[in-house]
Amino acid sequence: MSSSSKSSGLLAMALLAALLAGARCAAPAPPVTFTVEAGSNEKHLAVLVSCQGDSMVEVALRENASYEWVDMSKGEGGVWTFDSEEPLQGPFNFRICTEKRMKDVFDDVIPDKYTIGATYTPPGQ
Repeated sequence: MSSSSKSSGLLAMALLAALLAGARCAAPAPPVTFTVEAGSNEKHLAVLVSCQGDSMVEVALRENASYEWVDMSKGEGGVWTFDSEEPLQGPFNFRICTEKRMKDVFDDVIPDKYTIGATYTPPGQ
């Protein structure tokens, strides 16, 4: 094996090791929670979306079996709401963007038969 091949192989291994070390040192995303607020009903959903050390700037909702995202409105105390003319269909999916520009999508967070006051954590978090 030539010295340039050995150098290329060593460089590739060093680069891979550095990437793996960086991946292990990266801080995990803070947990996001969704609390169903009082006043929620079949046509109105009010949700407090919390992310430790950050606040939401955008929250969108996607109903079960829908491909369409709809923007929620930000209310007092960080509560996000959505009003529909038709009964809402859960489970509910959320797309968020925080002040620190964390963007994520959470599927099947709030079940169809939710409980007012209950806090839901996305699956796998």
